Amino acid sequence: MKVTEHIEKANGKTQFSFEILPPLKGQNITSIFESIDPLMEFNPPFIDVTYHREEYVYKEMDNGLLQKQVVRKRPGTVGICAAIQNKYNVDAIPHILCGGFTKEDTENFLIDLNFLGIDNVMALRGDPVKSETYFSPEKEGHNYASELVGQISDLNHGLYLDEEIQNQAQTDFCIGVAGYPEKHMEAPSLDSDIHFLKKKIKKGATYIVTQMFFDNKRYFDFVDKCRAEGITVPIIPGLKPIATKKQLNLIPHRFSLELPDELIMSVVKCKDNAAVREVGIEWCIAQSKELIAAGVPVLHYFSMGKSDNIKAIASQIF
Repeated sequence: MKVTEHIEKANGKTQFSFEILPPLKGQNITSIFESIDPLMEFNPPFIDVTYHREEYVYKEMDNGLLQKQVVRKRPGTVGICAAIQNKYNVDAIPHILCGGFTKEDTENFLIDLNFLGIDNVMALRGDPVKSETYFSPEKEGHNYASELVGQISDLNHGLYLDEEIQNQAQTDFCIGVAGYPEKHMEAPSLDSDIHFLKKKIKKGATYIVTQMFFDNKRYFDFVDKCRAEGITVPIIPGLKPIATKKQLNLIPHRFSLELPDELIMSVVKCKDNAAVREVGIEWCIAQSKELIAAGVPVLHYFSMGKSDNIKAIASQIF
């Protein structure tokens, strides 16, 4: 079932969803099931599975020259999605990226997802690899998420890259995209960021999931700006509880967002990370309650492979 259909079926009741990481290469799927099992009591209609593009490493050869090698640390997104749908009978949403894909790769990826009965995809540009300062697409790939959305939408209309294909089968993907309440780190302003978000909606995206935020006013202001620009699709808030002191510096730097002073000082006063975890849970519970009172369609939690704090929050909310 499509995400938009899940929202319509809920008749205004806020639903619970979460996002997981594929395990590192060399590990099995057991760790994924162990993180999902404790959260199934909250009846998630769908579960997101991130995709991690290949990275480049340079290894020195015997002759002293450097050899470029491709490494993918977290493969398995498609297989995990298939396993989740089979084991739990809930919709799995794979993330699909511009980075690391040619247009042909993307089309073949989408065909495989369609064969598996996967109804939803999250279309993202993706981050630069560590060896790059700025994002660089594949030679025959997409520069922007809006272009990726356009290709998915074309396939939904039976338009393949090979125009000579006869009797083209249409896919029917529900397309999600990312929104940034505090703007994307590369955007010059929030208004310009929303301009390009609107472009993704025009290309065929049907719902938005936001980047994490820790001040609900940021989300409410973002939604108001989107609505003023004629964006009417559901805007799902993304939440993450702080769990360690290190994240006070890591999260603002990595995701280009601000933490409220009250949250910062509460974490600073904690004696250890166990206390930080409790502060993070309580803060996220308060955020969740206010968002539900405002009538958000879904609360989407970034679990990052750990479900204990997400379960503690959901137990107080759902």
